[in-house]
Amino acid sequence: MPSVLNVDTLTDAAGTGPVTLTKQSAAKAYSLWNMGSLSGTGGTTGIDTSLNVSSMDDDGAGDFGINFTNSFSSVNYTATSATSSGSRRVLTRNGTVTASAMDGLTRNDSNSNSDAAACSVTMHGDLA
Repeated sequence: MPSVLNVDTLTDAAGTGPVTLTKQSAAKAYSLWNMGSLSGTGGTTGIDTSLNVSSMDDDGAGDFGINFTNSFSSVNYTATSATSSGSRRVLTRNGTVTASAMDGLTRNDSNSNSDAAACSVTMHGDLA
């Protein structure tokens, strides 16, 4: 007979924090944004949704930076990216990469930097 588990909140044994994942790895940060709507350095304008992202930088056409709320334990985290903006692509970990921030680019099919809509990046790794 199948079991059903209905809960509103799942916490650690002490009841003070989230549960620890064992032998699993959940996304530690993600962001969905529109490059054309990002504004300046350290802003949140243009970010549609995010987790563990304090702000993003618009460093020029197709050039962006993601700043993390909680740093990774090292620069050895992965970043998977996508965009639904035509034939453009998102390049991650391009430029400066630290435990607390990552630079990237969006490029068109001519391999030129170009702003794109509906960009997303998901990061996996250990937090500090």
